[in-house]
Amino acid sequence: MLHYIHQLEAVFLENANPIRAKQQIQYMRNQFSGFGIPSPLRNELQKPFFDPNHLPTKETAFEIIKLLWEKPEREYQYFAMQLAFKYVKLQEINNIDFYEWLISHKSWWDTVDYIAPELVGKYFQKFPEMRDVTVEKWLDSGNIWLQRSCLIFQLKYREKTDAEFLAQNISKLLGSKEFFINKAIGWSLRQYARYNPQWVLCFVENTPELAGLSRREAIRRIK
Repeated sequence: MLHYIHQLEAVFLENANPIRAKQQIQYMRNQFSGFGIPSPLRNELQKPFFDPNHLPTKETAFEIIKLLWEKPEREYQYFAMQLAFKYVKLQEINNIDFYEWLISHKSWWDTVDYIAPELVGKYFQKFPEMRDVTVEKWLDSGNIWLQRSCLIFQLKYREKTDAEFLAQNISKLLGSKEFFINKAIGWSLRQYARYNPQWVLCFVENTPELAGLSRREAIRRIK
């Protein structure tokens, strides 16, 4: 496990770009440090670590993910959540606790917006009996990142989106002053509008409490 992490550290350090790192840190509002490795290059560098023949066991991988999540450079969190995705077909019912931990620690849109649709969304498809109780818990948590996840975990469900459940979750967050909540409301509606624009238009027209940001985002691509 440590050998795997040390190899990754060496690759990231070798490809660090201090100038880009400074820009990266500023873009992330000085919340996280980074190596300044652009995504295309990072994806190439990560390929050997994601080779199916060299992946660790799921149990070991989850330990690696937690260790990487504690590191200061943001590239480690990007790697960690993509490593978690490699085991999405091996999800177990108790993995939702792990996903909740990831969402709740070092939280920002760049990680949450991957974890929610790619990990949580697929988890609820596999374990639908866990959806309602988990979403209720997260909506009531007061944590904006868990709440945002409740809005966007269906982003890749396409026409299979549970529109009534989405509407129900949105209604519980109406009146929020949080940018990331109101943006997510609009984003989730805009995404579903690709498959059911009339439903989205009807919802927007009949929900006067929607924030202006949410409303604009929801109908932005509807002709």
